[in-house]
Amino acid sequence: MSLFAKKSLDQMLAHAADGEKGLKRTLGAGNLIALGIGAIIGAGLFVRTAAAAGQAAGPAVTLSFIVAAIGCAFAGLCYAEFASMIPIAGSAYAYSYVTMGELVDWIIGWALIMEYALGAATVSIAWSEYLNKLLGGAIPYEWSHSPFESFTDSAGVLHSGIMNAPALIILLALTLLLIKGTQESALVNAVIVFIKVAIVLLFIAIGWQFINPANHTPYMIPEGTPPVLDNAGKVIADYSGWNKHGWGGVLGGAAIVFFAFIGFDAVSTAAQEAKNPKRDMPIGILGSLVVCTILYILFGHVLTGVAPWQDFVDPEKGREASVAYAISNFMPGYEWLSQAVTLAILAGFSSVILVMLMGQSRIFYTMSNDGLIPKVFGELHPKYQTPYKANWLLFLFVGAFAAFVPGHVAGDLTSFGTLFAFVLVSIGVWILRVKSPNLERPFKAPLVPVVSTLGALICLAMIVGLDAQTLKVAFGWMAVGLVVYFAYSRHHSKLKNT
Repeated sequence: MSLFAKKSLDQMLAHAADGEKGLKRTLGAGNLIALGIGAIIGAGLFVRTAAAAGQAAGPAVTLSFIVAAIGCAFAGLCYAEFASMIPIAGSAYAYSYVTMGELVDWIIGWALIMEYALGAATVSIAWSEYLNKLLGGAIPYEWSHSPFESFTDSAGVLHSGIMNAPALIILLALTLLLIKGTQESALVNAVIVFIKVAIVLLFIAIGWQFINPANHTPYMIPEGTPPVLDNAGKVIADYSGWNKHGWGGVLGGAAIVFFAFIGFDAVSTAAQEAKNPKRDMPIGILGSLVVCTILYILFGHVLTGVAPWQDFVDPEKGREASVAYAISNFMPGYEWLSQAVTLAILAGFSSVILVMLMGQSRIFYTMSNDGLIPKVFGELHPKYQTPYKANWLLFLFVGAFAAFVPGHVAGDLTSFGTLFAFVLVSIGVWILRVKSPNLERPFKAPLVPVVSTLGALICLAMIVGLDAQTLKVAFGWMAVGLVVYFAYSRHHSKLKNT
């Protein structure tokens, strides 16, 4: 069998139509928009915004959001076309099987593990950070950070992490909810989304009056900005690289905050559980993207206007809990809002983790049905019709990262997986337009191949904007994936056996 053998669209649709044996169709357009917002507004907004400002973009993080949003808009149009045509679980993985063949399909499926599984790990780490902030630092540093993290406090005492226990606890709770059912999970997510959007709007409205114009001058990090050191003299931020200052820093910041936009991709993984996917999937994907982009730009402008971007470099100051830090230190009279925001952010992070875990388990479900990974990942619960074994295995994998890997490492790898998926989906739409121009397309992305080409190129540019260490680890992960494919998946492929 050719490494690039393709699955026919008829095979895909026949599998999606098998409602009795497959996933239940319980989600409407409103549920899908809420799932998208639930995944988009979370760590990307409340943690990655400050990280991008402090490490690369400065106040120009708003421009980073615009760059990332443009790339997402092009990719989102391509996703919407695919999701309306191929309404099955699996997202970019499923689309690649139809357009580019099994090997490319496997590569994107392996990359999506970085997107969803590591995305869930990243947000659970952020959840742990904000919980500790809410509790006034009651959780010891050793039990809320990975073994690879340490810091020297103002008294000169070195603290080293052991494991991130709170991150494991929230992952376990949400895994149990997902096993219970998709509709129940969507209801909980909708309630959380309402709360956290209200809090974001409240912070923007109140924080606007506390913006200090001096904090936006200069708007980009100047070339020659000296590195930032911690109390022990260790460099925690270096601005000498091309993607750490000026317009290069804006692109570098876009690569960091791009993590914030993976929510609409998560919507596409739920296509097989949508009531009317041909109509509802484009609404869910594009609707959640538009709403969240506007909120991101406004939020980034207010956050970097209220507090100087330099304060977001040091974890002891504002990086780990940036919003609460800005309110407590620069918005007198609104200290109560700091606690309310932190509580709402914890709930918001929970919805992001929920959607990420759901998305990854659905990708595992589809890959298992194709024979590329063991069938245990595709087994459904006899009562709840959810891929419960995949959920448990995913908890073990994600939990290991959340407990023992620093958040910024997992977050940057998530950005790589997301960007890589967007590149292939953008290319795939063009390929299918050329090879199968007469297929029914309930939603058509406009101006193809212009839109698809721009989507692929902008996402590739943001991959280049990631730091060298992240790229090395990412390509190492992809190399491991190829070994797994040739050792196991190629021989167990149902397409090959058929």
